[in-house]
Amino acid sequence: MHSADKVRGQLDPESAAWVEALEPGRGPQYEQACARLHEVLVRIAMDEVFRRGPRYRISGPELNDIAHQAAADALMKIAQKVQEFRGDARFTTWAFRFVVLEVSSKLGRHFWRVSNARFDLDEWAQVPDRSGTDPVGHWQARELGEAVRDAVETALSAHQRQVFTAVVNGVPLETLASELETNRNALYKTMFDARKKLRARLIAGGHLSGAA
Repeated sequence: MHSADKVRGQLDPESAAWVEALEPGRGPQYEQACARLHEVLVRIAMDEVFRRGPRYRISGPELNDIAHQAAADALMKIAQKVQEFRGDARFTTWAFRFVVLEVSSKLGRHFWRVSNARFDLDEWAQVPDRSGTDPVGHWQARELGEAVRDAVETALSAHQRQVFTAVVNGVPLETLASELETNRNALYKTMFDARKKLRARLIAGGHLSGAA
């Protein structure tokens, strides 16, 4: 038995049908399958961008554009890699990962290109409210947030601040590495050094204990 046929025989019926329909050279069946899958991917992408868009200061038609671009790019990658699908999860679950990654990448690039890349204290300030912290705890969290923002602005080098702020705001490392023409290991090192500096500044300011 051909290895592809053997793998297909081990899939659940729905997943096997998707894989078969998305095989190149199937003409109208392939086109119809792509159209159906694209509709599903657009719905997933729309959910993701509307859930995450406000964090990136994006709204309105731009969210729709990002969702449709992410769905189209995800569909292209799925079609290219469909023969690599081995059934470790349902086909739709496997496919959804592609569109979620595309949304992350596109939102990250948007943040990187239009943001002033500042540490967002307001985002942190909402955490105590959401977690039911008492007023004293809220004030302490606010004070810590202000100290962290000051440390980000004054203790880090321009490059460290750039990388740290982008990562905190959810920019994927792959996107960040591409924009900075570097690699993940270099970014990990930059983040390690930045966190070390921030911790030292917060300890010196009495916001953290040395054993924290």
